[in-house]
Parts: sequence; structure tokens; C-alpha cells
Amino acid sequence: MNMDFGLYQQQSMKLVMTNELRQAITILQYSALDLEQYLHEQQLENPLIELAERDESEELVRESVNRDEPFYDRQIRTNAEGDEAEFDQIGDQQETLQDALLNQIRLLHVSEDIRKVISYIALSTDENGYLTQSDEELAAELNEDVSVVSSALELLQSLEPHGVGARSLQECLLIQLEMMETRDPLAERIVSHYFELLAAKQYKRIAKEEAIRTEEVQALADFIATLYPKPGAVFQQNTARYVVPDVHVIRVGDEFHVKMTDDNIPKMYMNRDYEKLLKYDNGAVEAYMKKKYEQFLWIQNSIEQRRQTIIKVTEAIVRHQYDFFLYGPERLNPLTLKAIAEETEVHESTVSRATTNKYVQTPRGLFELKYFFNSSVGDRQSGANASERVKIYVKKMIEQEEKQKPLSDQKIAELLKNAHAIDVSRRTVAKYREEMHIPSSSKRKRYS
Repeated sequence: MNMDFGLYQQQSMKLVMTNELRQAITILQYSALDLEQYLHEQQLENPLIELAERDESEELVRESVNRDEPFYDRQIRTNAEGDEAEFDQIGDQQETLQDALLNQIRLLHVSEDIRKVISYIALSTDENGYLTQSDEELAAELNEDVSVVSSALELLQSLEPHGVGARSLQECLLIQLEMMETRDPLAERIVSHYFELLAAKQYKRIAKEEAIRTEEVQALADFIATLYPKPGAVFQQNTARYVVPDVHVIRVGDEFHVKMTDDNIPKMYMNRDYEKLLKYDNGAVEAYMKKKYEQFLWIQNSIEQRRQTIIKVTEAIVRHQYDFFLYGPERLNPLTLKAIAEETEVHESTVSRATTNKYVQTPRGLFELKYFFNSSVGDRQSGANASERVKIYVKKMIEQEEKQKPLSDQKIAELLKNAHAIDVSRRTVAKYREEMHIPSSSKRKRYS
């Protein structure tokens, strides 16, 4: 019997330790905003937890994040002193695309039956303003003739934003061209008959087919590029999110100091009204409060451990990337999670969690800690070069190239070797270019 109890106790303790470890790992991986939300949730579950209100003077640093844009290409505005990052106010709730369409539909001089059909189609558009259903499918859903749906759709496509109700990008652009006060038949014909060639920037072939100069096609392509590929996007909700820096890197002379942004996280303290219940002489109450007290201490310790780990990892990153902080992104060094793990004497997965969704405010802007980890590329002098640094060189070369004679990937590789002593292949250049969403030289070429 005692043996059974001992086994049960051992299994229970093991289970508790496993759950605590899992929660500690989760807290380490939380961003500042996630941790704040977590603490508010715990406050609802644990009567011992009280959270101090933030100081009214506290400011959130906000960046409008495009996940598709490389972090080194983002800029954080700073004020004249260069200390605090500016942020815009969150916009008010915006009118949706469907709201705008329904408001216009109410003003149409049509029968109520047609108005209902148009309204149904309007509500069937996606957030970009496109329709995914055919006239036949809509007619079946509405139990109407296809001809009625087609007429209603034509009316919908006359509303603003022009291009709404299209089923493809080609149709969307054509609708916008047809709705212009001064129509351009050649532009309409190019979109209608040469859309694939236009998308591939095969301007010479279009010019040959239309018996016009390539420069004219280039000018028309530039004009068509001003149209809206997603007409409904202007009505989409403001999805910019807050990015709160978890840590600051402050320059003092030629040294850089790391400071945790503790003020971004609510201060947790014990509710004194419930604290006295810890000594309440009642088995059930005492056991319950003891459990909540242990949870309180554990959360408190986990937050402090998170704080120390992030500081330790950030300090190691600053030491490895000292040239970056002193001179800028072009001096970014190759760095791996393993190198930081060995220096800080923690597991590589711990470094990964400590840098995931964590942001650092530096004199050079706001960066995700993950940004400082990158692979190495061959260098004839030092033997290694950060891949992000090479991307910066590639991007600058393309920005400065002659638009009528854009640089090929092979030419860029040669320039990297001659100007920066960096040995990379043409394929590597192409890979980096594609990662930065930069088209090939043939698609970058301009004819005017």
C-alpha cells in the first residue's frame, strides 16, 4: 500500500514538474503584449494576483509591420533627440467595402427586386472586392434568372470603387479602364488581348503585335500600374499592430548597454485581502489558497527568469554584432543560435524562444531579435560574410543600376567579388533577390 502511494506521489510530482516546465517555456516565448494578456487572464483565475496600472506617461512604440517586407528595409521614425520612437494613433473603425456598396445601392433608381439582387452580390464580394461565384451559381442561390444576375452585376460594377465585382485581375483592370471619363482604347486592348505578356513585361512582343514603339507600351504599362489590383483593399480594417520593444540597447560613448523594458509589463503583486486566507484554519480553503499562492510565486519567478534570459541573450547578441550597432546594417556579422547558446550556457531552443516575437529598440531603429541571426557567405578576406549584409549590397546595386540596362545576376555576383571581396554564385544572387521580392533584370528593364 505504501509502495502504491509512493508510486502515485512520484508520478504526480513528475506530472506537476512537466506542466510547470511547459508553462515556463511558454512564458519565455511570449512577447511583451502576449505576456500582458496572459497576466490579465491569470488575474481572473487567481484571487491572489493583483496587477498595477501602467503609468499614464508610458508610451507604446508602434510599427506598421509588412511580413512580407525585410526587416532591414523598415525604418522607424525618431524625434529630434533620437531617443523615443514616434507612433501614429490607431485609426477609427473604418467603413467596410460592403457598407460603401450598400450605401450606393440604396441610391440607385431600380426596383426593389433588383436592389435585393445587387445587394446580395455586393455582400458576396471578398475583402478585396472580387467575386468567386459565377453568374449561374449566384442565380441558383437567389432562385433568379441568370440574365437578371448578369444585369445586376453590371450595375454593381458601375459603383465605386471601380473594379469591384470582378472575378479576375484582368477583368478588374478592364472595368477601371472602361469607367474612366477619358477612355484609352489602346490600354484597354493591351489588357484585354495581351494580359499575360503585360504581366511578364514582354513589352517588345506587344509592341510588335500592335506595330507601335516599345516606349509606348512601357508608358501604357506604367499607366495601367496606377490602377487598383485590389479595389476593396482601401476599405479593409487597419490591421497595423502594436510592437512593444522588450528590450532597449542604449549607446554610451562606444559602449552599448542592454536595458529590459519592464514598464511594458504590468507589475504583479499579492492581493493583501486574500493573503490572510493563507492562514485560514479550514482544510479546503487552506489547500485552495496554498495552491494559488504556489502559482503566484511560480509565475513571478518565471517572469523574472524570462527577464534575465532575454537580457543575457541580448547582451551576447550585442557583443557579436557590435559593428552593426556602431556602423549600421552593412556591418552585420554572421551569427547562429548555437553560438549564442554556447556563450550564454543555455540550450539552443532557449535562445530561439527568447528571441521569437521579441523586439529590441536600438539607436538604429526597432528590430526583431531574430534579425541578428543569419547565415555566412564566402569572403576572400575574412572567410565569412553575413547573408543580410550581402542582400543590402545587392539591393543597393539594383537601386543604382541603369534602368535601361539593368544588372544581371551574374554581373551582380562579379561586382560583389570585385567591390566587396565576396564570392557568391549567380544562383545565390538570384536567391537573395527573390527573397527581397525584386524581379529579374529582364522584368526590371525600362524602355523609356
